[in-house]
Amino acid sequence: MTHIQTTSEPAIILVSPQMGENIGAAARVMANFGLTDLRIINPRDGWPNSKADTMSAGAFDWGVYARVYDTLEEGIADLTYVLATTARPRGMEKPVFNVDQGIGALVSRPNVGIGVMFGAEKMGLLNEEVTLADAILTYPVDRSFSSLNLAQAVGVFAHAWAARDNAVTPEEFAGVGDVARRDELMRMFEHFEEELDRAGFFFPEEKRPVMTQNIRSALIRAQWTRQEVQTFRGAIKALAVGRGKARVQRED
Repeated sequence: MTHIQTTSEPAIILVSPQMGENIGAAARVMANFGLTDLRIINPRDGWPNSKADTMSAGAFDWGVYARVYDTLEEGIADLTYVLATTARPRGMEKPVFNVDQGIGALVSRPNVGIGVMFGAEKMGLLNEEVTLADAILTYPVDRSFSSLNLAQAVGVFAHAWAARDNAVTPEEFAGVGDVARRDELMRMFEHFEEELDRAGFFFPEEKRPVMTQNIRSALIRAQWTRQEVQTFRGAIKALAVGRGKARVQRED
């Protein structure tokens, strides 16, 4: 049976899932609520996975389309807005949405790539993975027992998406223009960090991961348009060229 998607829908992104059964169960609940875009990042037990097929109860035949990527950056490259599901405080300056607010943030961006990330069964999303998200999505779970099975976590979101008439659109999304895709942002980050590295910014070396995380979190929070990305990259290039000219002049 071929399922035809008639509206913009979020990608469900499973980051480093461990068990094929959980992937299959996630696909099943996606199909229950009309979601089809499943992205699997670096699955521990490989893909295709017979246990996932069995647990899916036919969801892949129904129309859930699974794509596998080696890295999270590749898996979200075409998206413009991504939520990270986590119950743990991260110490990041990112918007934190409840379910209605998170759904509202997604539906406020029609006809563009949107997605929701779910972490591995054992530990959830890593900080460097959450860094690549625009905002954090939390569920009203009991804080003394907040761990959800991966498929359950997907199911909570999938149900909320299907019932999205109650979604609350955050005010900050009003009038957002041509938002940059994740691959464009990643190239900008890499360009900026390369020049910072050449300038000796990442010192001491052991602080590089945290410094990089802080820079990326701050930049993602700005909600860049494609034109802004191009302008900023031009500014980085101009500064790099200028620094090179100054170095030549000093040597002369």
